[in-house]
Amino acid sequence: MRVRERISDFDIFKDHPGPGSEELNSLRSTKLDDISYLMEKSIAEVENRIASRLKDLRARQELTLDELSRRSGVSRSMISLIERAESSPTANVLDKLSASLGVTLASLFASEERTDASPVARRKDQLEWRDPETGYLRRNLSPPGFPSAIELVEVVLPAATRVAYDTGSREAHVDQQVFVLEGSVEVTLGDTPHRLDAGDCLAMQLDRPIAFHNRGRKPSRHLVALTSRRFSPAPVGARPGRSAK
Repeated sequence: MRVRERISDFDIFKDHPGPGSEELNSLRSTKLDDISYLMEKSIAEVENRIASRLKDLRARQELTLDELSRRSGVSRSMISLIERAESSPTANVLDKLSASLGVTLASLFASEERTDASPVARRKDQLEWRDPETGYLRRNLSPPGFPSAIELVEVVLPAATRVAYDTGSREAHVDQQVFVLEGSVEVTLGDTPHRLDAGDCLAMQLDRPIAFHNRGRKPSRHLVALTSRRFSPAPVGARPGRSAK
């Protein structure tokens, strides 16, 4: 479905009665075209960003499409389409790919680190992406390109919506905290559910499948803070179960 068709449901001029309706309908059509163009342009920019990042990360690790497919469980053809910006991947697919590459989902939307990057991210410059499967909206809050171990993301979860990431083990150790800003969210980590209301915070390590469920009638909004680091192989002679210092 095209963007224009999706936003028409929210059109304030729709079915406008009374005199001057032809002029209003003409204005309505023009405004919808303008909004549709801007939204489709924004979607294309995000998909191009994801395509470039995914291809670069795969090349850095010298992985073929087939190797990344085996690691992630995502088909070779789908990965190829994403890297050519010819597909709109779901959040679950992107999570599988980022986990198999040893990075966070947020990093697929991030810019390359730069020494001249600004430490400030203005609201208008923060990248937004909507999951084509569930409609949930995520916004990268962290300054793009600025070197930092912390990533901040804001998520708006539509009413009666569930988003599940079924990735278990990951190529990197990821610590994450979820802070609810508005509404309520049920976060299920593995088999353990946690109901979070506004002001509640949940800390976790992403080593099991995780799901976010908004059971309410209004959208919920939460903040995600996360850090990641690559697992280091234990030195020869180290005792099992102990990490190297």
